Amino acid sequence: MGLASSSYLLTHQRLHTGEKPYKCSQCRKAFCFSSNLCRHQKIHSGKKPYKCSVCNKAFSQSSNLYTHQRTHTEEKPYNCSVCNKAFNHLSNLYMHQRIHTGKKPFICSVCNMAFYRPSTLSGHQRIHTGEKPYKCSVCNKAFTHSSTVSRHQRIHTGEKPYKCPVCNKAFTHSSSVSRHQRIHSGDNPYKCSVCPKAFINPSSVSRHQNLHTGEKPYNCSVCNNAFNHPSSAS
Repeated sequence: MGLASSSYLLTHQRLHTGEKPYKCSQCRKAFCFSSNLCRHQKIHSGKKPYKCSVCNKAFSQSSNLYTHQRTHTEEKPYNCSVCNKAFNHLSNLYMHQRIHTGKKPFICSVCNMAFYRPSTLSGHQRIHTGEKPYKCSVCNKAFTHSSTVSRHQRIHTGEKPYKCPVCNKAFTHSSSVSRHQRIHSGDNPYKCSVCPKAFINPSSVSRHQNLHTGEKPYNCSVCNNAFNHPSSAS
């Protein structure tokens, strides 16, 4: 066996032994291969030599740039073998497949609730800690999730990116356009438990059921008379 071959064999065997002789001088993280350590150290140096030719976003590793570029090309090379849904990252495919297997490996240490993704677990744990790290740049309101602050900020910008394909009416939230489309489809999925009447949204069925229960939760601010529907109290 030549010198090059024996050296490669020794390097390869680290995959089986778990030996990680290359340590980062900054954070002491260890690696099997010197090339992996070199890539990792760019995190500390802040060096990002790989730039996207479309949006100019920079990356410390060429593999991250290659993956990012699928955002622009919309290439989704990884397909689920069960439902054929396509993904641009292999890691996203693996997480998606847990929907089919039912596997939820990420467990909350407080309430034992299980999740498919580590990011979902992290977001959930803020319910217990009360942490709200995402703040609105306009009104300073704080939120537990970055996606929630993004949706909230549309109140200030007036942006309505979700359009009804039938009447072109625009909405700030995707859930709002989904509810609106029931007007066109005639779909009334929320049924009254007392009578056969059905409604477009859950709030409508709740207000309707006040007729059966006799509950009058809406009070007039002037005379304090109670009503079963908010429009009656106006």
